Amino acid sequence: MNTLRIKNKFNFKQLMLAIGVIIIAFNLRPAITSVGPLIGIIRDDLGLANWSAGLITSLPLLAFAVMSPIAPKLGNKLGNERTMLLGLILLLLGISIRSIAFTATLYVGTIFVGLGVAVCNVLLPGFIKDKFPHRLGLMTSIYTTSMSLLAATASGLSIPLANGFGMGWQKALLFWATLAVIGITIWIYLIKSQKSSNELDLFETSGFRLLRSPLAWQVTAFMGLQSFLFYTTVSWLPEILHSYGFDMETAGWLLSFMMFISLPATFLAPILANKFQNQHGIILVIGLCALFGYGGLLIDGPFPIMILSIILIGFALGASISLALAMLGMRTSNARQAAELSGMAQSFGYLLAAIGPILIGLLFDATYSWTTPLITILVVSLLMLVFGLGASRNKYVLEN
Repeated sequence: MNTLRIKNKFNFKQLMLAIGVIIIAFNLRPAITSVGPLIGIIRDDLGLANWSAGLITSLPLLAFAVMSPIAPKLGNKLGNERTMLLGLILLLLGISIRSIAFTATLYVGTIFVGLGVAVCNVLLPGFIKDKFPHRLGLMTSIYTTSMSLLAATASGLSIPLANGFGMGWQKALLFWATLAVIGITIWIYLIKSQKSSNELDLFETSGFRLLRSPLAWQVTAFMGLQSFLFYTTVSWLPEILHSYGFDMETAGWLLSFMMFISLPATFLAPILANKFQNQHGIILVIGLCALFGYGGLLIDGPFPIMILSIILIGFALGASISLALAMLGMRTSNARQAAELSGMAQSFGYLLAAIGPILIGLLFDATYSWTTPLITILVVSLLMLVFGLGASRNKYVLEN
């Protein structure tokens, strides 16, 4: 009887932790992906240039780059649970400030959004490796799929919320604060009801050794390049489609469709990755999907070609983000290494990714055409394939 009670208690604890992971995942993308379909409206309302409108998506990535190496240290000091709660509070603050219709508050709030998301982004892979060491692939699949599901929903609802419900872009962005409030409530409960334990304290810090690991840099480059593609696509795909004759609401829903269609790939990639000694085959499929998908946008073909291109891009982006996050656990031997690799990959990686929306906006401003931006995206897709093949080797980052 006592054994059964202990088992039930253990299962309930794991269930609550899993719910906590999922609600964190729900908060990681909507505050960012809800912006893409609204960029044109925000740009026109505040009188922004295309490159400065791209900052709305790039600023969170710069905040990721700044906060990512700090987050593991905060997690070690405060505990992962309390630190992720802090991240949710920062996210709520950022969403609220950003919804005030001034350029300065738009940018300041966006930075706070990035800081909050970065904290949770960095700590979640190590937290999962710590709390679910034997279900790493499954839990990574669950949280990345949850993240992508809400990302897609936010993109699809932005224009209907802003126009259909008469909320305007400010309240349409503020709407996603409800998820942060729910997340804060759940994590306060988790912190109060469970004794915090930090398994990271059991392992030696890696210091600067990760910076000397070629594999760590390959994982970082893969993370950064796939993020470059994701955030660039989220920012500018609606505008690209609009230039090809789609109205903005349809373009927003096609972006949402792209992210919904990515969900099977997002869920399956980490599970499949655990079944192979290396992930070269998965990387090749991801790379080819990206090249053919963005290539289809470049040729501006008939409607079926455009839809096929969007599907291929969705598969590539969905599988690449979940595989990149899974690699943070798969390429490390313990929870502390996973947290530190996560900090490194997301700091340098998102710094690279932050270039994407700004660069693509600048290229369009300079050429008044989407040809050069799309060629640039194709080059980035090829580089992602190359670094992904290196990152998918069956090794640990600090393996001799």
